[in-house]
Amino acid sequence: MTAASLFTLFISGVLVNNIILARFIGMCPFMGVSTKLSSAIGMGLAVIFVIFGASVLSWLLYYYVLVPLDITYMKLICFILLIASFVQFVEMFIKKQSPSLYKSLGIYLPLITTNCAVLYVALDNISQEYNLIQTMVNSIAVPLGFMLVLVLFATIRERLAGNDIPRAFKGNPIAFVVAAILAVAFSAFAGIA
Repeated sequence: MTAASLFTLFISGVLVNNIILARFIGMCPFMGVSTKLSSAIGMGLAVIFVIFGASVLSWLLYYYVLVPLDITYMKLICFILLIASFVQFVEMFIKKQSPSLYKSLGIYLPLITTNCAVLYVALDNISQEYNLIQTMVNSIAVPLGFMLVLVLFATIRERLAGNDIPRAFKGNPIAFVVAAILAVAFSAFAGIA
């Protein structure tokens, strides 16, 4: 494992295999929280913390508990319980430390529990047989890519809200058009475009 391979893994997680624009995972918070930049940043930071923490804890649980006990078939249920607990911790922390952010995130904060991106990263780290360092790099790169797209999208949506858009395209229709354009732009990182 070289620094170059870790850098490649990082760039791949952020840009090439972006969880939203290349994998289309985590679309619910992407569409729901991306109307305001402040909410997008708050959600992005919460997702970074949750994905990183849950993925590292899931990796440790898998290799230090499930594998030695030969109960690896329990990984899905164990990971779901771990993620749900972790999200509850984050929700309580944000509610205590930043009530305004907690209010602006609304229902989307508890929805991180059901955000398939969190579970996807934890399971992907195991299926790719990453070691702990690779797991940590991948588990920070993927949510950074999520946050990057969320912030870009929120910025674009804020600017679109102040423009004259045909009534048929107002709201979600123009958001989906912009998301499609971003997906095409990000596909160039993978050499698809």
